[in-house]
Amino acid sequence: MPVARSLTIARVFLRYRLNELVPAEYQPLWLRALWAPYKLLPAGKAKNLTRGERLRCALEDLGPIYVKFGQLLSTRPDLLPPDMVLELNQLQDNVPPFPIDQCIERIEASLGAPVDELFAEFDREPLASASVAQVHGARLKGENGEPGQSVVVKVLRPGIDQVIQQDLQLLRYIARWIERYLPDGPRMRPVEVVEDYRHTIEGELDLVREAANGSELKRNFANSPLLYVPEVYWDYTRENVLVLERIDGIPVTDLEQLRAQNTNMELLAERGVEIFFKQVFEHNFFHADMHPGNIFVSREHPDRPKYIAIDTAIVGSLTREDQYYMARNILAMFRRDYRMVAELHVQSGWVRRDTPINAFESAIRAVCEPIFEKPLGEISFARVLISLFQTAQRFEMEVQPQLVLLQKTLLNIEGLGRQLYPQLDLWKTAHPFLERWMRERIHPKTIVGEIKRYGPEWLEKFPQLPQMAFAALEQGRELGPQLQQLSDQLAGSRQRGRIRYARMIVGGLLAAGAALVASPGLLAQVPAASWIMGAAALALLLWP
Repeated sequence: MPVARSLTIARVFLRYRLNELVPAEYQPLWLRALWAPYKLLPAGKAKNLTRGERLRCALEDLGPIYVKFGQLLSTRPDLLPPDMVLELNQLQDNVPPFPIDQCIERIEASLGAPVDELFAEFDREPLASASVAQVHGARLKGENGEPGQSVVVKVLRPGIDQVIQQDLQLLRYIARWIERYLPDGPRMRPVEVVEDYRHTIEGELDLVREAANGSELKRNFANSPLLYVPEVYWDYTRENVLVLERIDGIPVTDLEQLRAQNTNMELLAERGVEIFFKQVFEHNFFHADMHPGNIFVSREHPDRPKYIAIDTAIVGSLTREDQYYMARNILAMFRRDYRMVAELHVQSGWVRRDTPINAFESAIRAVCEPIFEKPLGEISFARVLISLFQTAQRFEMEVQPQLVLLQKTLLNIEGLGRQLYPQLDLWKTAHPFLERWMRERIHPKTIVGEIKRYGPEWLEKFPQLPQMAFAALEQGRELGPQLQQLSDQLAGSRQRGRIRYARMIVGGLLAAGAALVASPGLLAQVPAASWIMGAAALALLLWP
């Protein structure tokens, strides 16, 4: 661990009296020794600050990597008290830009040509500068004398990889210390939090991954009236450099501009909620960094406002099982069916199988019932979900990283919606969407779609089924006398076995046939061997 950086962190830690947040009996001797001289000095900056303000100021003094870590902590109200979470929400990721000559050098090294050859115009002054990268305006070269596309060029900071690895090493050390010495350390799982942060920050260090995420999101919302995602220019995109279409939108928090163009604020807020649920449940691919700095509103059609999303470095998705259990949990929760909520947590594997259902149900009711006494329009949907997970953690619910990202995104969306339209009733939009999604999940069209998707693979494997079956029987004979006896019984009823086996194959072929009828273009993908196998199966079925 770098000694100089460790001493810097210790100095900032003591300057803001962060050691006072840790009970003295849990402080190691070296920390108490460092703290002793500071007791004699004036409190300075920390004198009139709350504990949340002290933590925020300390992270800002430590630099951009710690600012980003504080932003991550602000999404974990299950780990920090509300006053500290509220203060960490104010962390800003604005840092001085790095020199333009370093920026140009990085662009030219990545793209293999001088900037003047790559772009018709390139702005030397950055549009924005953050901890990991900075952004410059530019224009591509046009054809036949026509002006080219206006773009933005995002460039990673030089040497940021090494800085991040050093700081991650220090954060791991601090996390282990918290886990070891603080009374609530093990419950807070600081080592896991740092590991989550590592995945997040490393995702932001690969601009090709960010571009791919943006392309997927754009494809999901193609021709949608809800959301627009800028075009990626792949010829100009590398791991360190990303070139995107430049958008012209109003920052979503600029309420004055939005009202000046007579934006339909109620519809804008409702569309934000709809975008969230579409991403999570229909596409299963959601933008997980939808804070106000990454969201704009199109200047076109203010009566039918459309969002614009940028910075797709952090995305999330759920397993099919998590999608299903999350939707059912939300529906059950708002119906006040706390028994179902408790059972779903166990069925999903989020809490242990031996969790006492009655006690868990009672705990959920105690948290949710006071909230639901309010009108639905006054209930914070995101806070209810977080309260639910906090309660589950008392019953040893493991931290679910994918659900943490979901919580963070929902908090951003709901907070943004309430800012745009304070009367927003999120449940009014969420309820019909979830009801419809649950119905469509078991609709025949959905089932046929699954058959169409996997049918060729099933048919391809049909010719191998007899050999696989005989191999399984051979393995069974080696397992012991009981399986040997079963094998003898099967050999004595071979004729009946043939018929049952044939019926199984024909049933599978009929299911796959539904997919073939629904999609004639699929016929060309089915190998001839599969048709031969189907004819043989039919013959077996008719064979007396």
